[in-house]
Amino acid sequence: MRAQRTMPPVWLVGLSNLTLGLTNGIVFFVMPQLLAARHVSEATIASVTAAAMSANFWAVIFAPILDVRFSRRWYATTFAALAALFVVIAVTNLQRVALLSVALVLIVCAAGLSAAALGGWLSAVCPHDQKNKLSAWLNVALIGGTGLGAAAGGELVLHLPVSFAAALLGACVLLPTCIFLFIPAPGPDRRLAGESFAQFNREILSMLRRRNILIVLLLFLSPCSTFALTSLLGAFGADFHASAGAVSMAGGAGAFISGILGSLFFPFIARRAPLRFLYLGNGVLGALFTLLLIEFPRAPWTFTLALLGLYLFQALAFSIQIGIVFEAIGPNNPLASTTFAFLTAATNVPVTYMMVIDGRGYTFAGITGSFATDALISIATCAALGLLFVRLGVGAFAPATPAIETAD
Repeated sequence: MRAQRTMPPVWLVGLSNLTLGLTNGIVFFVMPQLLAARHVSEATIASVTAAAMSANFWAVIFAPILDVRFSRRWYATTFAALAALFVVIAVTNLQRVALLSVALVLIVCAAGLSAAALGGWLSAVCPHDQKNKLSAWLNVALIGGTGLGAAAGGELVLHLPVSFAAALLGACVLLPTCIFLFIPAPGPDRRLAGESFAQFNREILSMLRRRNILIVLLLFLSPCSTFALTSLLGAFGADFHASAGAVSMAGGAGAFISGILGSLFFPFIARRAPLRFLYLGNGVLGALFTLLLIEFPRAPWTFTLALLGLYLFQALAFSIQIGIVFEAIGPNNPLASTTFAFLTAATNVPVTYMMVIDGRGYTFAGITGSFATDALISIATCAALGLLFVRLGVGAFAPATPAIETAD
C-alpha cells in the first residue's frame, strides 16, 4: 500500500522512459544524417547503424546483473549516465568512424539496460490497475523522445559548437532520470551477479516449460503485429511522387502524432478484452488497412496516410506488448528486470526479419508486393494463432503466470 500512496502520477512515471527514446532518435536518425553530410558512404552508414541495432538483441545477456547487488533505480540511473557519456563521445568523434561505431553500439546497449532496469522496477512498484496506463506512457516517452531526439539533435550539432552540442545532448539524455527521485525504489538484492546469471538460466528454462509464457513468446516472435513497413516507407517516397521534404515531414509527424495517439488509446481498449486477443485483433485491422492502401492512387497524400495509419497501429502494438510483459512478470518477481529485458528483446526479432521479407516483396512487385506481403503474412499468422488459442482454451488468452513469485 505504501507504493500506491507515494507513486507520482502515472504519466510522469512513464515519461522517465524518455532516455531510451532520445537515444534512439540520436543513434538511428541524427547520426546517419550527420555521417551523410560528411560524405560517408551509404554502405558504411548502413553498417554502423546495423551494428548499433544489433545491441537490441545481444544486450539481453547482461540483464541478470540488473536484479542483484544494487537497487534497480541505481542500475537505471547508472546505465542512463553511461548512455549520456557515450552520446558525448559519439558526437565529438564523427570523423572517427570506427570509434563512433563502438560508441553508438554502447549507447544502444546502455540505454536498453537502463530501460530494462526501469521496466523491472516499475513492474514491482506500480499498482496493478495502473499498469496499462503505464504501458501507454512508457511508449509515449519512447516515441516522443525519438521524435525530439531526431528533430533537435541534428539542429544542435549543425548550429552549435560540437563540444557544447555534445554536452547538451548528453544532459538531455540524463535529464529524465530526475523523475527517478520521486518513484519508490525497493531495496537491493544482495546476491552476487554470478548467482543472478545462474538463476536467470534456471528462470529461462522454467519459463520455457510454462504454457502461458510460451504463448507470450510465440506472439512476440511471430509477425502478427509488427508493422515493419514503417521502417521501410521512407525509402518508398518516390513511388508516391513525394519529395524528400514531404517524406521527412510526413515521417516526423506520423511517428510523433500517430505514435502518441496510438499509445494513449491503448488503456481504453485494454479494459474491453484480454491483451493477447487485442494484439491479434490489432494485427488483423492493421493488415486490412495496409491492403486497402494498395487500391489508393500513388500520390503524396496516400504516402502520408500510410505513415499516419501504420504508425498508429504500430504504436498500439508496442503498448500492448509492454502490457503483456507486465502481466508475464507478475508481482514480486525477483528477476523482473531480467524477464522484462528477455521478453522485450523477443519483440525485435520479427520486426527485423519482416523488413527483409517486405523488401523482397518490393523487389518482386513494387509497393503492391511489399504491402501485400506484409499484410497477408500478418493476417495468416493472426488467424493461425487465434485458432490455436481457441483450441488451447480460454486460458490461452488469460494473463501469463509469472515464472517466479517471491519476495522482492
